[in-house]
Amino acid sequence: MERWPTVVLGAGGMVSQRLQQRLAHHPWFSLAAVAGSARFNGRSLAEVPWILEEARPELPNLTVVDVEDEVLMARLASEGVRIAFSALPSDEAERLEPRWASHGIAVFSNASAFRRHPGIPLVIPELNPEALSLPAGKPHRHVCATNCTLLPLALPFAALNDTYAITNFTMRSEQGLSGGGFGYMQEALERGDVDPTIPGEAEKTEAELRHVLGWTGAAEVRCGRVMRADGHHVFVTVETEKPMTEEDASACLVRWSSQHVMPELPSAPHQPLMLVDRIDPTSHLHADGRQFKALDSAHHLSTGMAITVGNIVCETPHRLRFEGYSHNTLRGAAGGVIYLAELARSMEAI
Repeated sequence: MERWPTVVLGAGGMVSQRLQQRLAHHPWFSLAAVAGSARFNGRSLAEVPWILEEARPELPNLTVVDVEDEVLMARLASEGVRIAFSALPSDEAERLEPRWASHGIAVFSNASAFRRHPGIPLVIPELNPEALSLPAGKPHRHVCATNCTLLPLALPFAALNDTYAITNFTMRSEQGLSGGGFGYMQEALERGDVDPTIPGEAEKTEAELRHVLGWTGAAEVRCGRVMRADGHHVFVTVETEKPMTEEDASACLVRWSSQHVMPELPSAPHQPLMLVDRIDPTSHLHADGRQFKALDSAHHLSTGMAITVGNIVCETPHRLRFEGYSHNTLRGAAGGVIYLAELARSMEAI
């Protein structure tokens, strides 16, 4: 398959560098340009400080270009760049993403600025791929991935809802520091403590769940930050119309997972859900749907792309507790937005 040239919007942040890392050896997409802010404009990509734990991969010899430059946008489009992966902060994304899209480059955004906007699909590949369909026959030019906190909730929630009809739920999150960005994470680690509040996070998570699944029941969502670098851990209680046992719920999750694999997509996990007895935030961080292993190579695009589900307890036949866990900068950010672009390309939606 032909590798499509892509541009990453953002140069020095964690999500931008995760995108670069995953594009270095991607079979469908190549890294043709990196567009950044004035801080890095004109500098060699190799000169931009590498902030990820893993070694910098072998990247093209690129110079960081100006993310605001309209002439550049037109030139990259004329040179065949098909996709922009946006790692921009929300305020910059709101201003710049439509400008990139207006030049015919399909923008796949990790930012919150355009989530749930009319005409801009908000998609989780396993849950609502139909949102990428083209009733008017026009390719999409702007697509959004969801909030990173939603992933460990939404996938097991959808599986259980399909079979047992969830009427209401409560969720509490413990979210890794990297969700607030590299600077935020470094400051918290140096200080040794963190403010647990995340303004607006609970509201975004609930609203996006309802949007993606079309679910209308009652919900109570609380989100908080914890002193852990990576990984978003959610603690969920659901009430259902139909009765179940713990064995029923586990079998439902396994069955649903096997029915929602996408082996044709390079970044797809081997299974979207991995069941364990109890979640360990350290050893279960890099789930690929088959095993847990360190992110030791950009070639392993499935690493960190599965959701771990554990601690399943049936309190009554109609009330179930479970926990979900996922890597927030992989499945929840860079890996997830590339996975979404793979889906759109496979559907000929861009």
